[in-house]
Amino acid sequence: MTFCLGMRVEDGLVGIADTRVTSGSECIMAKKVRIYDRPRSSVFLMTSGLRSIRDKALTYFDEIMEDDQATHDRLYKVVNLFAKQVRRVAEEDRASIVEGGLKFNIHTIIGGQCEHDQEPKLYLIYPEANWVEVAPGTPYTIIGATGYGKPVLDRTLHFSDSLSFALKVGCLAFDSTRISAADVDFPIDVVLYERDSFQTVEHRLEASDLTSTSDWWQEQLRRRINELPSNWVNQLLEMLPSQQRRITPSTV
Repeated sequence: MTFCLGMRVEDGLVGIADTRVTSGSECIMAKKVRIYDRPRSSVFLMTSGLRSIRDKALTYFDEIMEDDQATHDRLYKVVNLFAKQVRRVAEEDRASIVEGGLKFNIHTIIGGQCEHDQEPKLYLIYPEANWVEVAPGTPYTIIGATGYGKPVLDRTLHFSDSLSFALKVGCLAFDSTRISAADVDFPIDVVLYERDSFQTVEHRLEASDLTSTSDWWQEQLRRRINELPSNWVNQLLEMLPSQQRRITPSTV
């Protein structure tokens, strides 16, 4: 399984990807983020799914992106270019993959900003190679283990939030996933893109970097649960047999 999260806020983009790859009973570490920075163009890409599909599609994509003559003035054109490589791999390998009992499975997040983009963009590409743009109304997308991190993101993240806030809540979404999904773990690769900068910052975080944050968050959750308004809780607890015996007058 994989955890890759892309977030889009007014000031830019945040991407977080774990590095654990499972193959049968084996677990290895592999990078799931690729960055393509050029003058007036900055793009990052994260993938989940079958590694063989990912590696082949990226090999084709890298070859094109390395061409000095290739120009991409809008991010959607880069997205279309990668989608074309996914279709190419599907034409070559889908039949044998399905025959082997597997699904043709690759999901991709592409974010960044190109010269003629008025603002940073974020896209999700499906295995069928069609795509959607991540809109301000729900300013994030997750691929891989999608369920565990959604609650904290849905409750807190807004398009108007800062990059700092997005990074914090994104790390909490990863932490929630790591706790609940055995095949998602550290280290994680973090990418930050600031609006109109055309330069992506990347950094790897180990478990030790976020231990204090994870511990603090867990303690805050437990403390806040104890502080919840509890009139309705008390009413329910008073229905317990032990409480009924306590309040029933004794008789002679």
